[in-house]
Amino acid sequence: MRTYAELFAVREFRNLFLANCAGIAAHTTSALALGALTYASTGSALLTALSMFGAPLAGVLGSLTLLSAADSVPPRRALTLAALLVTAGAAVQAVPGLPLWARFVVIFGSAYVGSVTGGARWALLTDILPANAYVLARATMNTSVGVMQIAGFGLAGVLLVWLSPYQVFLLALALRAVAAAVGWFGLSEHPARATERVTVARTLRVNRALWADPGRRSLLLNLWLPGGLIVGCEALFVPYAGDRAGFLLAAAALGMLIGDVLVGRFLTPARRERWLHPLRLLLALPYLAFVLAPPLPLAMAVALIASVGYAATLPLQERLVAHSPSDARGQVLGLHHNGMLAGQALCAAVAGAVADLVPAYHAVALLAGASLVATLTLTAGLRRTAPRAATIGGVEDRTRPDPAAAAP
Repeated sequence: MRTYAELFAVREFRNLFLANCAGIAAHTTSALALGALTYASTGSALLTALSMFGAPLAGVLGSLTLLSAADSVPPRRALTLAALLVTAGAAVQAVPGLPLWARFVVIFGSAYVGSVTGGARWALLTDILPANAYVLARATMNTSVGVMQIAGFGLAGVLLVWLSPYQVFLLALALRAVAAAVGWFGLSEHPARATERVTVARTLRVNRALWADPGRRSLLLNLWLPGGLIVGCEALFVPYAGDRAGFLLAAAALGMLIGDVLVGRFLTPARRERWLHPLRLLLALPYLAFVLAPPLPLAMAVALIASVGYAATLPLQERLVAHSPSDARGQVLGLHHNGMLAGQALCAAVAGAVADLVPAYHAVALLAGASLVATLTLTAGLRRTAPRAATIGGVEDRTRPDPAAAAP
């Protein structure tokens, strides 16, 4: 399976893609509305960053408690239940006059629900598609994130000129309802991947086994830290650009979209591996230009170019799937996803705290420098999971995982 036509010929993938699109559009529109509301009422870069990017910190709690639900509950049931609960949270956000602390409770509660079931979505890709289609499918899902972030941030930026944040929250509520309906009616029932019940003990046992393997540990750290620090840069777009922050966020989303299309669709496995390290460096280097406080058009170009580097996560995820046991794949991918989002939220909070002390453009450059240091420091650990080159019929094949990879 090498083309989008083949991929979208699979009915369940089409519906999973559409549900994901609606959910991401709802998240981006409501996040920008909440960020604008928070900054207008508090003037704090830290609280604004937390309101837009801080909710995934709840994923840490999810990863330590009920993350095993990603394998122990049938995926259609898990994803629909999560979508309904998040839709209820969106309805609460649309209530005018709700205290800011209550809004934070809602976004953290919704993020917790998503964190314990999100791995089921990514593991479902391996059930409904051939094994060699995972990178194309994941890149396409990432593309939906990029497109919907562009649309969501751009639309929210325009709507906030004419509408109140509460009215924008109503649009997010409608999109959440669409995502829940498409997920329930568009997916088939698949059996749970694991036979054990959802328990904290199982979650912690599998997490320990996953973290004990040096190869998987290195992959997770590489997926979490450098990108999280760059999201910290993006969390400062509102303090940096004010009501024009939506344009910066849309530019970053467009760059991510370009990278996912190029790497997921047009690069072979061998070429993905060759481009892995240049893409990792590209993610951080352009943001160092923010030390010069660039004007908005140049800042948009920096955000777009740098965000192409997010595509480095695709070959890293490919390695993670190859080094994961099938009966815990939902938890493995959920741990990756939750850790990534929690790292982004933590880095956004750190970025906001730094920007309360120094100008926002200096804070962006500092976060970019930290990301570059993390990238260089973590490079050596990736040798443990590097695909081993082999020659089959005169063609180099670098897709074979290390057979010594441990399984929990």
